[in-house]
Amino acid sequence: MNFLMALIINGPIKSFCYRRLQYLSNKFQMHVLLNEMKELAAQKKVPHRDFYNIRKVDTHIHASSCMNQKHLLRFIKRAMKKHLDEIVHVEKGKEQTLKEVFETMNLTAYDLSVDTLDVHADRNTFHRFDKFNAKYNPIGESILREIFIKTDNRVSGKYFAHIIKEVMADLEESKYQNAELRLSIYGRSRDEWDKLARWAVSHRVHSNNVRWLVQVPRLFDIYRTKKQLANFQEMLENIFLPLYEATIHPAQHPELHLFLEHVDGFDSVDDESKPEHHIFNLDSPLPGNWVEEDNPPYSYYLYYMYANMTVLNHLRRKRGFHTFVLRPHCGEAGPIHHLVSGFMVSENISHGLLLRK
Repeated sequence: MNFLMALIINGPIKSFCYRRLQYLSNKFQMHVLLNEMKELAAQKKVPHRDFYNIRKVDTHIHASSCMNQKHLLRFIKRAMKKHLDEIVHVEKGKEQTLKEVFETMNLTAYDLSVDTLDVHADRNTFHRFDKFNAKYNPIGESILREIFIKTDNRVSGKYFAHIIKEVMADLEESKYQNAELRLSIYGRSRDEWDKLARWAVSHRVHSNNVRWLVQVPRLFDIYRTKKQLANFQEMLENIFLPLYEATIHPAQHPELHLFLEHVDGFDSVDDESKPEHHIFNLDSPLPGNWVEEDNPPYSYYLYYMYANMTVLNHLRRKRGFHTFVLRPHCGEAGPIHHLVSGFMVSENISHGLLLRK
């Protein structure tokens, strides 16, 4: 990493790269001017093919926001009509029905609209990570997020499964549209994978038009502060040990083994603009010795995810199973060494906005 960082700040190399990029950009523009009409004519000669009937894949979409706001609104209103008396939440030891939940918020089905849901990510949210996360809470209420777009709740993720299956049905009907939906594994406990796999298998949440990408939020500091984890090694074990076990003994973990057949890879997510108090180098503590409440740096997370995935992929390849790729959120904000880390260990990255600079 130090070598790449030195290359980045080297004056002659920066000048060469700038001129090279300018040359390639202008060369492409020349190609467009000379060949655009020829390529357009060639495309029209291909029978039964245009933009609408070629296969398209959305590789960056969160499962909890894969539906549009109108779809989510219709689904919530339908649930309020059909399942008003179903117990959906437990508040301070007391069970609440869907009707009681909405009564505590002084809302009826008539009051709900696209505007009151407020789940549309407009232009003001993308540079504010906190505002972006808030858009996952319908009407600004985390309780509705827990009921309708969570896999592990009082109704075992039934509503979330139903609405995702509706999205899948729309994709299958269009035939040529595909999506790679993102689900979260937090690393707080060893049974997270089994719960997620049980949700997907029991509700039959699968489609030939959909694959899963598992994202791991970089929230060790929060779990450590709450005494949910003793060290960073425990978080890594909670994430990867169930995968090793399901790969070595698939018969003992049938649901997880089946779920992994539809998983493409892993992602690392969080607000990259957070300040980092530690620089990852040879003197950095091993995961078992990382017991402080500060969050490990971005490169620390990425390196140990990459190391564990490399071993896991070798094992799965030997067993005849498909392998996973690492495709983290990278270069959205924060220091330049995030991009260097992503370049060194990942298959590709999401965002990369800082590359424009």
